[in-house]
Amino acid sequence: MKSLIDNARTFRRRPEEFAHLAEGQSPDVLIITCSDSRVVPALITGARPGELFELRTAGNIVPPYASAHPTSEAATIEYAVEVLGVKGIVVCGHSHCGASGAVVRGDDLTPVPAVREWLTYAADEPRCADGGDPTVAEAAQNHVLTQVLRLRSYPCVDKRLADGRLGLHAWYYDVHTGTVHAHQTGSDTFERR
Repeated sequence: MKSLIDNARTFRRRPEEFAHLAEGQSPDVLIITCSDSRVVPALITGARPGELFELRTAGNIVPPYASAHPTSEAATIEYAVEVLGVKGIVVCGHSHCGASGAVVRGDDLTPVPAVREWLTYAADEPRCADGGDPTVAEAAQNHVLTQVLRLRSYPCVDKRLADGRLGLHAWYYDVHTGTVHAHQTGSDTFERR
């Protein structure tokens, strides 16, 4: 904790960099990624404060839209799209993902019932030719595509997609190399960026 506190003390010594942030925010992108500590959107993208609106969930899961039972994830997505007017949403999965790995391996999640229930929103049947692959790359990439498709069921997202004011993007981040791969719809592959 000491190193975090020390950094917080030096961070505030640059007020000129942050004064304009008090006027409001207008990020162009909502990034939905895993809460994994190795996946840090601002570091990966080089974004400065105010440039990304972030939604971090276990396994970068987007739950199904249900207006009768709103979730914090749905509220964050709706706020980003309707209030902030983001122009793009990126769903970013990653290698060595514990959530994707647990689903692929069929891990016994009895000791963590909240995690077990949350993972029911993961890709129904993540395809993974090599279940022993520690990166679970194939499963994580399929999972990202499932979450992007699920976003289309959100009324605010559907409306903005229909009128061309919003784009959806699927990314896969290699934790061990720092490489980002973007999904290409034409070839249905994730290509290095």
